[in-house]
Amino acid sequence: MSDNPSNTQKLPLGALTAMVVGGMVGAGVFSLPSNFGRVTGVYGAMIAWVIAGAGMLMLALVFQTLANRKPDLDAGVYAYARAGFGPYLGFFSAFGYWASACVGNVSYWILIKSTLGGVFPGFGEGNTLMAVLVSSIGIWAFHFMVLRGVKEAAAINKIVTIAKVIPLLVFLVLVIFAFKPDVFVDNLWGGEKGYDNLFEQVKATMLVTVFVFLGIEGASNYSRFAQKREHVGIATVTGFLGVLALFASVSILAYGILPRAELAALRQPSVGGVLESVVGRWGAIFIGGGLIISVLGAYLAWTLMAAEVLSVAAKKKDMPAFIARENAKQVPSTALLMTSLLIQLVLVATLFSADAFTFALSLCSHLSLFPYFFAAAFALKLVLRRETYDSNPGDLGKDRIIAILAVVYTLFLLFAGGVKFMVLGFLIYAPGTLLYYMTRREQGKPLFTPAEWVVFAIAVLGAVYAVYGLATGQISI
Repeated sequence: MSDNPSNTQKLPLGALTAMVVGGMVGAGVFSLPSNFGRVTGVYGAMIAWVIAGAGMLMLALVFQTLANRKPDLDAGVYAYARAGFGPYLGFFSAFGYWASACVGNVSYWILIKSTLGGVFPGFGEGNTLMAVLVSSIGIWAFHFMVLRGVKEAAAINKIVTIAKVIPLLVFLVLVIFAFKPDVFVDNLWGGEKGYDNLFEQVKATMLVTVFVFLGIEGASNYSRFAQKREHVGIATVTGFLGVLALFASVSILAYGILPRAELAALRQPSVGGVLESVVGRWGAIFIGGGLIISVLGAYLAWTLMAAEVLSVAAKKKDMPAFIARENAKQVPSTALLMTSLLIQLVLVATLFSADAFTFALSLCSHLSLFPYFFAAAFALKLVLRRETYDSNPGDLGKDRIIAILAVVYTLFLLFAGGVKFMVLGFLIYAPGTLLYYMTRREQGKPLFTPAEWVVFAIAVLGAVYAVYGLATGQISI
């Protein structure tokens, strides 16, 4: 993109907020009743939302603080990791964030086709041959639309964001009127085999809550398109608080409609199944239509963010220079092509997965955790070094607490996600380092510092363990 301010397309506060909301309100919210009902009851769900809400709020405040204190850093998540911890961990963050967005986009296509599968059996659970073929057409249709320009795509996303919230609000109103206190009380406690205590139940929901909140950093990723820098933080926090209220309401109110066992058994999108039990078949069709609009809007937002982060990484010389190429519309065309190709590749791989949606959701969430951790750690590093606090030291105490809590929360998420998805993440990170090698070679720079060699070794060992686990059946997808 052009660095000339007169040529850079600027987005107002409303469009930035729509990016945050549009990125988060996607596939995840429509799957919440079943995903929560499968592992926990009302008490566990409430605790999970308190933890997720508080933790993600700390991350939102971290992004707000960093946007104000480091206005020179563009592309949010990637830029913070690079500035704080060097080029390789910057690459690590950019590549992981990009891969997470691509895997998340695959889950969107799976859920769309699973929704249509209720009417057209050929789509099955979203990973049949017919479903993959139709989804592939959608991937490339979006690809060519985004090539027309970021500003046009962002305007479409703003409209879609408004349209897709309406079915969810209608759902909430109808469910409130149909709420059954006795069913709700019966659902206070829950947990199947393997989730015998409240801690395990809450832990099992963490990757789900991460998935639904992905996109919280959307405004930061587009910080250089903001008309005013302060709009970045406002859009992030405002969008987050509204979405948190929506997500918690959808999942908890569902416990007052159906017994937990029935919630757990619902076909995705489970929000449709809940509404169908209240108003009949039209409720599932209504929610299905809203889901398709919602997911297509989220797909657009994440495709934009993925291509942007990859392109900026190349411009900062942390990825091969060819990835930075742009077309006449200032769209990072090469990065966009790589994004669409990876989405296509992973989509084809879902043909061989028994539960493609759940797997894509969990892997997407875990891949995003390293970039989030690096952003939180960078904020903590600024506080500990008192960097940018000379003129207003009064914020130091508040920002220290926020940064510490954000770091603790992201570390807890890595623990809650388990070893399986951590090593599967390394299976993506380790081969991706080939791009970093190409970059350093074309610049004539040393590959790694001693500390970076350690990080690379950990990634390789994790990838080797993942291959071994998949080969022996110890790890299943």
